[in-house]
Amino acid sequence: MAGLLVGVLALSGCSLLGDDEDPASAGGTAGPHSTANGATEAPYDVTPLLKPAKKYFGAAVPGAPTSMESVDAYTRLTGKQPNLVEYYAAWGDGFDATGVRNAWARGALTLMSWEPFDTPVADIAAGRSDAYIKEYATAVRTLNLPVVVDFADEFNGHWEKWGTKHVTPAQYVAAWRHIHRTFADAGATNVIWAWSPNIVNPVKNVRLKPYYPGDAYVDWVGLVGYFTTGEDNAFDSVFGPTRDEIRTFTKKPMLLLETAAMPGERRRADVRNLFAGVTADADTLGFIWFDYKKRADWRLEASPLALKEFKRLAADDRFGFDTRKP
Repeated sequence: MAGLLVGVLALSGCSLLGDDEDPASAGGTAGPHSTANGATEAPYDVTPLLKPAKKYFGAAVPGAPTSMESVDAYTRLTGKQPNLVEYYAAWGDGFDATGVRNAWARGALTLMSWEPFDTPVADIAAGRSDAYIKEYATAVRTLNLPVVVDFADEFNGHWEKWGTKHVTPAQYVAAWRHIHRTFADAGATNVIWAWSPNIVNPVKNVRLKPYYPGDAYVDWVGLVGYFTTGEDNAFDSVFGPTRDEIRTFTKKPMLLLETAAMPGERRRADVRNLFAGVTADADTLGFIWFDYKKRADWRLEASPLALKEFKRLAADDRFGFDTRKP
């Protein structure tokens, strides 16, 4: 839902890659990495973070993680510090190593939603951004802290520049695999890859399986979906159809990568549905609340009674943990 102004790098090309899953090149164990002083440093092992015992308690808030002031304000508001901080980066932006360090110092994992506004996905797949991807991957590897990357989310919607009006499933899969392989070649296996469709409710005619890069290229399935007015807002009604379709082709754990509820009288019930649904599903890792005023006022402070309920439910020890000690 969020976006930034974009700088575009269209660089050296190579042929479109359409091969099937290749676990050897798709991630996992990489060779040792040489640091500036010549020592070798193994890639950060993200395995304990892939399906931790407790739920992620995440937030997307303005300015974070470059500045953690809004995270601190969200913590005061909800009574619990987020341990997953989402931010939005345009294709062409540099890697925010400072922001990732800021969040990590507070025990929070960072999730970057990488949005190719002005660069065609087909060009990315064809290698025309390779210099940029390699530079980015090298920066991620050099920092060597765990990072979640979500490339071109809501791809099954017609409203995005990388959505169904502009990009074919084959182009999307080729771009995803190409980015993933480039990171693996750079030794940047400290990345958790989150493949993130919009919930299927508004786009029932778009099948998700053709857009799936394959289990060797995906760690999490991240769902983007909101509790809106005029709809049945039971948890299973909002997320169930998408979950059921995805479960026909992958068993990867799911995260509600971007969610919130419309302000108003019903938000308090929606908050209860959110926490209850995430708690009940062992394969749902947690959620990220989109705390922005954009198209609607999704900020928790917009509905005081719902905020009070959110704070009560967030106190549950099953939500939140120090990502440095999962």
